[in-house]
Amino acid sequence: MTRQPNLARIEAALATVDDPEIGKPLTELGMIKGIRGGINGDPGAVLVQIWLTVAGCPMKQTITDRVTNAVTTVPDVSSVVVELDVMSDEQRQELRKKVRGTDAPEPEIPFAKPGSLTRVYAVASGKGGVGKSSITVNLAAALSARGLSVGVVDADIYGHSIPRMLGVEGRPTQVEEMIMPPQSYGIRVISIGMFTKGNTPVIWRGPMLHRALQQFLADVHWGDLDVLLMDLPPGTGDVAISVAQLVPSAEILVVTTPQQAAAEVAERAGAIATQTHQHVVGVVENMSWLDLPDGSRMDLFGTGGGQQVADKLSQLLGVPVPLLGQIPLDPALRESGDSGIPLVLSQPDSAAARALRTVADSLGTRARGLSGRALGLTPVRR
Repeated sequence: MTRQPNLARIEAALATVDDPEIGKPLTELGMIKGIRGGINGDPGAVLVQIWLTVAGCPMKQTITDRVTNAVTTVPDVSSVVVELDVMSDEQRQELRKKVRGTDAPEPEIPFAKPGSLTRVYAVASGKGGVGKSSITVNLAAALSARGLSVGVVDADIYGHSIPRMLGVEGRPTQVEEMIMPPQSYGIRVISIGMFTKGNTPVIWRGPMLHRALQQFLADVHWGDLDVLLMDLPPGTGDVAISVAQLVPSAEILVVTTPQQAAAEVAERAGAIATQTHQHVVGVVENMSWLDLPDGSRMDLFGTGGGQQVADKLSQLLGVPVPLLGQIPLDPALRESGDSGIPLVLSQPDSAAARALRTVADSLGTRARGLSGRALGLTPVRR
């Protein structure tokens, strides 16, 4: 005789199912509306009712599949029916409190707190076209592949390109004032490109840029990150200053090419640390050389730019600034950015991918830098 499944065992199985966006069990988040066995005249048939955060939840199919797979493993379960409903405003407010751990009206930036264990790296360059975004997404993918929890903020508001390079197609989900970032390759990603229509340009001045960055850091639910990478716009403008104000513990990673003219400009991107009192973690030289079929190298953009930047910044800042890596020129690196599959994942054995993983290893194994330093900036009236 067929028996009806034990409801306690079903609840235990559901406790193993995490919400794909929040990363916590559905049971802990109050997303289980009800459980009923013996439906449709079948003792082994189980109905599980789930509360979705919003009606258009992009992860509803993922949640349905995870619930079905988990409950199917319970003894005596013959079939599972998942029924979806939508939370009320009051339920969403309670969910926000559970996730945030506070009902403060103005969310704090978790990475700016003195006790934060997240390593924040601001990837900077003096000028555009040096491959800063390509370096960012590949470092993120390499760090995630090492088992670290990684997030990426596309802080290049005007020239945002991170979503394409990481193959992110989903949109953020908003629960009250809390934003759930899409994920790709296990990396949580946020970009202004997720909030604009098509390829519409963003035409903002300093205060709006600052507010957008503040929302990316405070309103987005990042979870417990090991590493946060911030892809900065070129130069030392508003966003670079805002990063220093909002996350004083963020460390600067300077990207340059071997060309002397590019290196001189890149030095300025690192030299901002003399005013913001940030730490420059190191320099990455991109497009260092082209490996030819006969085993020789062609220095298309000259040589020595990366080491020059590292040496000049070491002298200027009074602390060693290492050259963390030299990334050879590889057409596949460009192709991987267009396809949305980082090179370290699509062609892990290539010379460029190995060099990128070396840089990621140096960042992923570092101890946290100093946090909570005072910012030595004087506000300028506009």
